[in-house]
Amino acid sequence: MHGTPHIVSDVMTRTVVALSRQATFKDIVKTMQHWKVSAMPVLEGDNRVIGVVSEADLLPKEEFRDGDPDRYTQLRRPADLVKAGAVTAEELMTAPALTVPAYASLGQAARIMALHKVKRLPVVDDDGDLQGIVSRSDLLKVFLRDDEDIAEEVGRDVVALLFPAPLEPISVKVHNGVVKLTGRIADTTLVPITTRLVRAVEGVVDVDCALMGPHRRPDLDPDLTDNGTNAPPSGVGGGA
Repeated sequence: MHGTPHIVSDVMTRTVVALSRQATFKDIVKTMQHWKVSAMPVLEGDNRVIGVVSEADLLPKEEFRDGDPDRYTQLRRPADLVKAGAVTAEELMTAPALTVPAYASLGQAARIMALHKVKRLPVVDDDGDLQGIVSRSDLLKVFLRDDEDIAEEVGRDVVALLFPAPLEPISVKVHNGVVKLTGRIADTTLVPITTRLVRAVEGVVDVDCALMGPHRRPDLDPDLTDNGTNAPPSGVGGGA
């Protein structure tokens, strides 16, 4: 639906290369090279994700190939030493798998990736079954949105709702994803929330909110009355 925020299932890759528990070390390397991927989910049963094998899980075998680790390494990196001796996906995988639901927002997926420092996530349904995979580049697709499309949504879903009767027409211009708003409104306390709502529109890179309040009425000369006639100075005037 137009204007509806995208979710992970909208941008994910649905064709996924996956591994069984029994996949061998060499087969894993071959598969990664063939499909040009750096990580693959490990599946059990019909399609349930139980772990992920990444290049980082494979590297300890090369790192410790030439000799025994020192005592410091043995104490600080026991998990890597175990993986150095692993020969199957079940032994190599990081488990439980870090996944994201298909209905999650793109922002939620981005936060999970940033928090755990991963480049991609298996996408699962409510039963934990694999539905696809989402990468950092998939999450950035919203920034390919046309400026005209962004301007239309901002005008319709933000400006028209917050300012149905502006003091002056509000202009919405978008260039390379940067939204600029100009015009006059009655209540300038709405400017911060306007900026937040516009920034939340998919594809928006930045917001320049230059909305202004009503024109100020010029101060009257204290020596003039409202109708512009001279007023006598205080304490001075005619009279008997």
